[in-house]
Amino acid sequence: MLAASVLLALDARLATTDGMLLLTVVAAMGAMARIYLPAPRAQLGRVSNVVVPLIFWTALAAGILLKGPIIVMVAGFCAATLSIVDRSTLWLGGLRPLPGLLWLCILVLPWFIAISLRSDESLLASSVGRDLLPKLYGSEEGHGAPPGTYYLLFWLTFFPGSVLAVLAAPACFSARKERGTKFLLAWLVPSWLVLELFMTKLPHYVLPLYPAIAILTAKFMKAGLPSRPRWFVRVTVWWFVLPLLFGIAAVAGVVLTGNQFAWLTWVLASGAVAFGLSAWWFYDSAAAELALLRSAAAAVLITIGISGFVIPRLERLFPAPSLARVMHNSGCARPVAVASGYEEPSLVFLTATATRFTTPIEAADFLAGGGCRFAFIDAELDWLFLARAEAIGLRYTTERRIHAINISKAKPVTVAVYRSGDGS
Repeated sequence: MLAASVLLALDARLATTDGMLLLTVVAAMGAMARIYLPAPRAQLGRVSNVVVPLIFWTALAAGILLKGPIIVMVAGFCAATLSIVDRSTLWLGGLRPLPGLLWLCILVLPWFIAISLRSDESLLASSVGRDLLPKLYGSEEGHGAPPGTYYLLFWLTFFPGSVLAVLAAPACFSARKERGTKFLLAWLVPSWLVLELFMTKLPHYVLPLYPAIAILTAKFMKAGLPSRPRWFVRVTVWWFVLPLLFGIAAVAGVVLTGNQFAWLTWVLASGAVAFGLSAWWFYDSAAAELALLRSAAAAVLITIGISGFVIPRLERLFPAPSLARVMHNSGCARPVAVASGYEEPSLVFLTATATRFTTPIEAADFLAGGGCRFAFIDAELDWLFLARAEAIGLRYTTERRIHAINISKAKPVTVAVYRSGDGS
């Protein structure tokens, strides 16, 4: 379910830290489950009584270094919820909190100290005051949405498992006092509610909670889901409707972009629709796993079609490849660049690791160093670059202007490409 989900398929191709954060959360919560659940804990043995807490605190440290407080929120809310519901904190002793916190500090503090020495202000104050809190009471970069948004997106982002998850929900609620179910609900519910309350919303924020949904759904699939009830027919049709919509979108994208591999996209879209129709039409409680496999095949085919044949043709959505081509086609043996305003990580991956993000003024000074140098300047900051260039008597050439859409900020962007005057 998780591997075929739309959200993970997208995050796997976006070069962000969210995929690695998912790894650390699964490791940390798996270790916590080993401590909380009595049967596995009794089988751990003396060595594992040290290894499991070590896995938990190491994963927690890695998650903090990757994405700040998100993993702390997920693990902390889970532990607090279980302790409140069970009216006991004795089980937390199995996590070895004192040596664990010491190990966490050993892993995390050196980076915090090093980055604090290089910056003018406290990293913690900046992260909380300028990043976390504004997302709680305001929308950052136009990503605001009301509570309930993640639930609506869930039907798409957790497809194809979203349909079975809803079908398993009543059984999950009935078994909420069972220890394993209780742990998974404590992993899922508190953090989900908090993220729904955040004004700033991005689909990948809830990705660390999807493993809990997948495990709960699989648990009750194994126990036997109810056969197709009348009210659920309208829900299971989503297995067919979503591939159909994606198929239409893929074919439309092919037609609009003039993709030379149009026939392959038609084949993939048709296959996805066929698998989705089969999953819906032949669903039965005894064949829930088979329905999942069919709908997962639909999701995989759609992912291949969209990411392999449609998205690469939508150049306006991805300015970084166009900027990289300007550098690589310059005829220079070792071109170097800086960027200001447009600061997507993909630009560094596609140009060179020496590419730096800087201010327009520093970009002009960079070009003054001569050689084969480039500056990528957002048009909104162009005047600062030009003023500095005039002030220092910079000789430069304007290679081109690239008009695109910055998908991370959901707004149009124009990037001017400047080259040092004597670069050849």
